Amino acid sequence: MNCIINVGYGNMVNAGRVIGIIKPEAAPIKRMIQNSKDSGKAFDATCGRKTKSVLVLDNGCIMLSALLPETIASRINYDYGRGDVIE
Repeated sequence: MNCIINVGYGNMVNAGRVIGIIKPEAAPIKRMIQNSKDSGKAFDATCGRKTKSVLVLDNGCIMLSALLPETIASRINYDYGRGDVIE
């Protein structure tokens, strides 16, 4: 069962593909973001706003979001498995 969650500003992600949600402040995470952008494996869902969380996906890609990690985690935990869109 796929659960699609809103990661901000109308952008959606399959909750079953997310293996981690991390804050982007640390230097190793910044390097990971830059390496992913260089290799074309980064999806920017911030719509020009400040990146507040990085979602690591099971296929090696990352998704950048302007929402706090706690907000995204609560959306995943709220209704994972029903197949609803959570906004």
